Amino acid sequence: MRVDVAFTPGEEAAAHVGIVVDVIRATSSIAQALASGYERVLCCAEIEEARLLRAELGDEAVVGGERQAVVVEGFDVGASPREFAEAPKAKTLILTTTNGTRAILTAASRCDVVLLGSLLNVSAVARAARRAGGDVAIICSGFQGAFALDDAYCAGRIVEALGGERSDAAIAAAVVSAAWPDPLQGLNARTYGPPGLEADIEFCAQVDLLDVAPVLSRMIGTAAEIRSEQ
Repeated sequence: MRVDVAFTPGEEAAAHVGIVVDVIRATSSIAQALASGYERVLCCAEIEEARLLRAELGDEAVVGGERQAVVVEGFDVGASPREFAEAPKAKTLILTTTNGTRAILTAASRCDVVLLGSLLNVSAVARAARRAGGDVAIICSGFQGAFALDDAYCAGRIVEALGGERSDAAIAAAVVSAAWPDPLQGLNARTYGPPGLEADIEFCAQVDLLDVAPVLSRMIGTAAEIRSEQ
């Protein structure tokens, strides 16, 4: 198994298995939602797509999301993983975020198997990737198309958990993660993003809190359906 890392979705990294990382907060929130009992998460790139799905599914779904960390007006919930630690409000969560859901859709076009990774599920997603077999590309969501230190840190933790042969980028990610043994310090080392996410960052810094590996099950129109790997 060869492990590569794309520090932004724009990098042309592709492999049999793709692991998407948006540690603050999309992939953390999706992992928590599935662990709490949501049957699936439908990931959309655009707000209007999410609204249309919500109207189509009715009471079967709730819609959540953010733009620049602000809850979208009229949505049922936001994108905080702490919101999804409670009992599910419906069978389906529809989600659209600034960076993460777009990266998931990018990975869906490049990789045969798409998993979602975060610090919350490092070991679970590494096990799922090994079961899938083949080479692995960890795709960081970044921030507005640019490098994001928090995603690189999380990618490095996943690189360490995977083992295997490493590309130069995977080696670099592991170096980043080794620089901060304390995961909360690793996430807080970032310099971008709005204030007010302190409680969410602390939540997202918990390593292996969840034993769940979110996986792309199929595309429904332009939305990516994510379920827990069986």
